[in-house]
Amino acid sequence: MRATKAIIHLDNLKSNIKNIKSFTDPSHTKMCVAVKADAYGHGAVQCAKAVLEAGADFLAVATVDEGAELRQAGIKAPVLMLSLCCPEEVPQAVKNDITPLVFDTDYAELFSKEAVAQGKDNYAVHLAVDTGMGRIGVLPEDAGKAAEAILSYKNLSLGGMCTHFAVSDCTDEESRRYTKLQFSRFEEAVGNVKKSGIDPGIRHCCNSAATLDLRECHLDMVRPGIIAYGYYPGDMNSDYFTQKGTPVELKPVMTLESKVCAVRPFTSGKSVGYGRTWTSDSETDIGVLTLGYADGMLRKFSSAGICVAVDGKVYPVRGRICMDQCMIDLGLNSGVKRWDRAVIFGDRRDGALQTADDIARLTGTISYEITSCITKRVPRVYTE
Repeated sequence: MRATKAIIHLDNLKSNIKNIKSFTDPSHTKMCVAVKADAYGHGAVQCAKAVLEAGADFLAVATVDEGAELRQAGIKAPVLMLSLCCPEEVPQAVKNDITPLVFDTDYAELFSKEAVAQGKDNYAVHLAVDTGMGRIGVLPEDAGKAAEAILSYKNLSLGGMCTHFAVSDCTDEESRRYTKLQFSRFEEAVGNVKKSGIDPGIRHCCNSAATLDLRECHLDMVRPGIIAYGYYPGDMNSDYFTQKGTPVELKPVMTLESKVCAVRPFTSGKSVGYGRTWTSDSETDIGVLTLGYADGMLRKFSSAGICVAVDGKVYPVRGRICMDQCMIDLGLNSGVKRWDRAVIFGDRRDGALQTADDIARLTGTISYEITSCITKRVPRVYTE
């Protein structure tokens, strides 16, 4: 196995699910865990099995292929597809009982025709409602007619209704008002479907932030994503929930590590890496790691102040990150040796001194992107 690997702590994942479930009433609120984008880089199949063992009811994917992968692994739980697919993918979606979000007649007709062709009765779809996200969904005032249209097609049934919050992970008052407005518009949409004499099915709107912060919006199902993998959403953090009186512990599920493959003595004035962007101003040792932007150690990290932990001490990245390697400044007499383990981010019990969230803050992004960008060539090692 490569020196560079991602350790995936399934025990942390299960612990996170348990802690998230404590915010819900399992007697009437289901949980749909997002395992899209290969479970945010953690490995969809293994993580899906773990969250189902921990009590999840549904799984959420973004593409037909992601759903098919779960089915091929023997996973039988309901799978919700949060993004749209093209017509050529519809047969595979129906074959694998992947539940799509629909909001217009053209798209609904595709699934109706395929459900008829495959002999599947009451093929469930969920009606997507646009309450202010602006991506997909029917407007609330048109939800009743949209539900009627869905049921007018052969072999389709309305399994649920959903919307997505745009700023529920923001804590400023304007964002809070907007989220409340979105929720009220979703309730309006549900009401319009009921007025048409149609059962709206499973109502769901809560993403990670709303799951932890807006219990009054839970309805029939919540859809946690990043919090399952150990990171707080948006403006929220551990202190926020503690101060609110609803503390929640989330543990990072992924630890990214590599090894020091070489230690190079540098004299003052010697540069390292492409473009010679860093030059030593004194004697030092440079450690070379077998990790680069083709692994997810992105090139933009080069000048962001990212550090790597070796034996409990932090060493800064120097020079431009290469496709397959990066360099760290060890200083003099560090004691770091060739093949010593280097931890980029993750769980402290693995020797990490920073999380994906720390790196995200330094690079102007979010933890979701950091973990999702860890590429397939980095082996995942699963631990319980």
